[in-house]
Amino acid sequence: MNYSFFIAKRLIRGHIDRHRLSGPVIKVAVAGIAIGLAVMIVSVAVGLGFKREIRQKVIGFGNHIQVMSLDYNHSYETNPIVTDSALLADLMQIHGVQHTQTFITKPGLIKTDTDIHGMALKGVGADYDWTFVKSVMVEGQTPALSADTASNCIVLSQSIADMLKLKLGDPVRMYFLQNGIRARRFTLTGIFNSHFPEFDKNMAFVDIAQLRKLNGWEPNMASGIEINIDAFENLEQATSDVAYVTSAIAGNGRTMLQTRNITELQPQIFGWLGLLDTNIAVILTLILAVAGLNMISGLLVLILENTNMIGLLKALGCRNNSLRRIFVYIAVYIIGKGLIIGNIIGIALCSVQHCWGVVKLDAENYYLDTVPIYLTPLIVIAINACTIVLTTLMVMGPTYIVSKILPTKAIRFN
Repeated sequence: MNYSFFIAKRLIRGHIDRHRLSGPVIKVAVAGIAIGLAVMIVSVAVGLGFKREIRQKVIGFGNHIQVMSLDYNHSYETNPIVTDSALLADLMQIHGVQHTQTFITKPGLIKTDTDIHGMALKGVGADYDWTFVKSVMVEGQTPALSADTASNCIVLSQSIADMLKLKLGDPVRMYFLQNGIRARRFTLTGIFNSHFPEFDKNMAFVDIAQLRKLNGWEPNMASGIEINIDAFENLEQATSDVAYVTSAIAGNGRTMLQTRNITELQPQIFGWLGLLDTNIAVILTLILAVAGLNMISGLLVLILENTNMIGLLKALGCRNNSLRRIFVYIAVYIIGKGLIIGNIIGIALCSVQHCWGVVKLDAENYYLDTVPIYLTPLIVIAINACTIVLTTLMVMGPTYIVSKILPTKAIRFN
């Protein structure tokens, strides 16, 4: 019989009467592992969820990749590019590209009887994917656009509608500074709220045909092309492939094009999101260090409390490796039970928040109205694997103290 396992089991269950600290110490160590793992799961899920939600909102307004004129200088008043069917077909052949759509941006002023507000109109056509806008709609609906007739519908954000006291069905008068002042009258058919002030206060959606008329452009002209790809992780490769395709038309007497992805168009936002990875790494490091130190201190207490027993077993002929295995078994029990409890707590908390959104946020400060959660089995497995490896390595050190205990000193006062 494996007597190391037998003794470890007796210590874990507290069946050795003289060693009354063993049970509480083991329970505290298990609680430390469980709480640490639960906090790590929740921290990673919230951090990744927040990063994913903000990234999806930014991509929702601008898509993954944009192709525009080479002289584009971040102004809403742009020079046109030719968006013929051949170019769009070539872009759709690129691996990972799921959808392409043309757009026009144009600055203007909304004026009511009492207020005025400057913003940018984004003209979109029948090829526009309204999935994201529909997900943040609070009133009304998106317009049904057609290539045959121009629509006078406009979709505004809730912040602009509230500021200008506009409601669904109200007329919206827009003024444009272009060879004098030109005016257009739209009808408010939809109101959205993305909780992202950088876009909500500065963008509205109208029919692309209206802006083409204002600019005097041909039907195959636009400010640019937006491209949606299958996965954000493939952004750099897809950007390179799109740039290769668009560069092929530079020598045909047409406007030279430039290709930029969303991280280049919004460097401040994605730079800020990149800091979240550092924050998550720091949190995980601190929690793992605390959990590991908790394990080390627990094992040290167990070893010190059982010094007489170790000395007696050595006097009876037990080897150091066998005695070390006693505390290795205890460490395995602590880590295993802590992982089981920690996973249950962490996954349960994430599931409750994901399904019911119990914890709310101030959308004006956090861009979200509830704490976001993003958790996959692979993430859980990775967190557990890191916890097992690091805590196991950390608890190996204290077990070597067993070999330093001398029987003559350990049992002298026994």
